Amino acid sequence: MNMDAAPSSLWSDDAIWAASTVKFAVLFLDGDRTVHAANPAALVLAEKLAPGSGPESLVAMMSDEDWAESLRRGHWQGAVRPQSASPLSLEIHCGHAPNSAHCFMVVLDISERGERQRQYEELQRTVDRLASTQEQLLQSEKMASIGQLAAGVAHEINNPIGYVGSNLGTLQDYSTALLALVQKYHEAMFSEDPGARRDELLQARQRLDIDYIVGDLPNLLKESREGIERVTKIVQDLKDFSRVGRDQKMQPADLLQGLDSTLNIVWNDLKYKIRLEKHYGSLPPVECLASEINQVFLNLLLNAGQAIEQRGTIELASGCDDQEAWISITDSGCGIPPEALPHLFDPFFTTKPIGRGTGLGLAISYGIIAKHHGRIDVSSRVGQGSTFRVVLPIRQPRAEPPAPTA
Repeated sequence: MNMDAAPSSLWSDDAIWAASTVKFAVLFLDGDRTVHAANPAALVLAEKLAPGSGPESLVAMMSDEDWAESLRRGHWQGAVRPQSASPLSLEIHCGHAPNSAHCFMVVLDISERGERQRQYEELQRTVDRLASTQEQLLQSEKMASIGQLAAGVAHEINNPIGYVGSNLGTLQDYSTALLALVQKYHEAMFSEDPGARRDELLQARQRLDIDYIVGDLPNLLKESREGIERVTKIVQDLKDFSRVGRDQKMQPADLLQGLDSTLNIVWNDLKYKIRLEKHYGSLPPVECLASEINQVFLNLLLNAGQAIEQRGTIELASGCDDQEAWISITDSGCGIPPEALPHLFDPFFTTKPIGRGTGLGLAISYGIIAKHHGRIDVSSRVGQGSTFRVVLPIRQPRAEPPAPTA
């Protein structure tokens, strides 16, 4: 290689100094692809590709077709496999002044970039697996909650189904009596002297107690309808609660409706020892995943009920300001010891006896609220009770658009 062969107008002292300071290979070539100058990085890369060779080896590794393409497009990227080294991924940029046969060739070793890309992709796959595992854990906790409440939910469904079944038996008796009376009216109407059978019809009406049936029938149907609606509501609440949120997007939702819906599911576990007080303030629709927020409400309601041994009160309240909405659940139970408060949201931490909980309820609740950019505030006094306050932004923060590039 003859460094002096480079025209000074194209390879000045400043250009030589600049090329010598960069970490990637820079070569100066003529139209025949003869190397006239190269920086130190080019010598290092050539030695890496083929020990004992010069910068010409960097040019020789490209076919005529690849070289023509790099000149036309200004860019070429590919892998080379030196005989005595591991394969390298190279990125080559070529450029020349108009009407000039001389050009600069810049060679970058992007092998490490490819390794970083592979590491990034592996990290992304790990994050995706963790997200999937977290979602499965949340769904498992939902199913565990429903399993724990199954007996109570079955009881809540069995009660209205029971009196609907009883009402249907009574309705069958009423319909038999009414059809019997209708038959007697039909026979009297088509007899030779319908008027003569008037007394017989009155006696049949009294015997069948038609006046009572007429008065009781509307109430019977009303009660049956209310029972079916009660069952429908419980089933719908269970369906909404157990829904998987993988593909759901955050949408405006009525938090108070979700709280009442969740309360409907757990009420059988609470109603025998709880006096419920509601102090709801009006709330705007809150942007969230409603099914996940309902999971938080369920965990907090169950904890509040379990904190009360005999009889007590659970107070539900809500409020908002311009930016945030909140719902609080206060119980008059045993309270939380001060030393336990810092660990409440740690996974598997529980103050309950064995068999009364997994220690995941509050940890999952904390994760859900954190994902919604909210918080859970806790205050408690031993022997007096606890308050859990769920605070959520009314609108989720929007991602900042990327800054325009110059």
